[in-house]
Amino acid sequence: MGLDEKEQKIADQIDREYSDELLREENTIEALLFTMGRSVSLDQIAAALELGKKPAEQAVKRLMDRYAKRNGGIRILQLDTRYQMCTAPEYYDALIRVAKQPRKPVLTEVVMETLAIIAYKQPVTKAEIEKIRGVKSDHAVNKLVEYELVEEVGRLNAPGRPTLFATTEEFLRRFGVSSLEELPGLNPEVQAEIEQEVQDEVKNVLGTTDEQESNAQNEDPESAVEKSPETGEIQDPGQMETAGTSENGVKQDGKDNTDTLSQQ
Repeated sequence: MGLDEKEQKIADQIDREYSDELLREENTIEALLFTMGRSVSLDQIAAALELGKKPAEQAVKRLMDRYAKRNGGIRILQLDTRYQMCTAPEYYDALIRVAKQPRKPVLTEVVMETLAIIAYKQPVTKAEIEKIRGVKSDHAVNKLVEYELVEEVGRLNAPGRPTLFATTEEFLRRFGVSSLEELPGLNPEVQAEIEQEVQDEVKNVLGTTDEQESNAQNEDPESAVEKSPETGEIQDPGQMETAGTSENGVKQDGKDNTDTLSQQ
């Protein structure tokens, strides 16, 4: 059953108000991204809209779709859970004709190899990287930190407290991915080999061996309980320490030594 003229006008008015509200949300996000000039978190967007994270994310997606359909010179780029307004890459050549050419770091084969290890095994220490590469990697890691593709994210709970490294938001931006899940998958054999090498290195750092680890896993809990050499009965270690001692701390030989003590 259709709506009458009055009801239809009311419905149209509600639709317009709803559409205007959605457009206002998108325009607010657009203004926020433009003003900040850097990536903005979903929490910040939600705070600006005075909405929850879910409707805020929906508003960002609508804005991204608008920009994509326009096919203009500006894009909304997603960087994991952050968003940034940026130039469409196809117009880069035109921009550098009138703007200072940005310093673009050169990633050598060694640096790229180190970056790949960090990207797939993060967080990872220099020692683990060097174990996989087979050579010192200080220079490569320092270059990646300088290029802001890698950063320190903590320390491993092991002797020496070695620094842990992981990729940055700039890494996602530079390689055009929204999250680490979008990175190409590794060959299963290569991945298994890397994981084994990293595990071996962690064992070396912690000072454990396969034999120690196996013994720890196979150790019989009852092996810590000692038996009496005379009766073969199981004795509690705490009782064994005090079994042959009198109240005044004098050792007993199984007989009453009271007379001997009194004579002395």
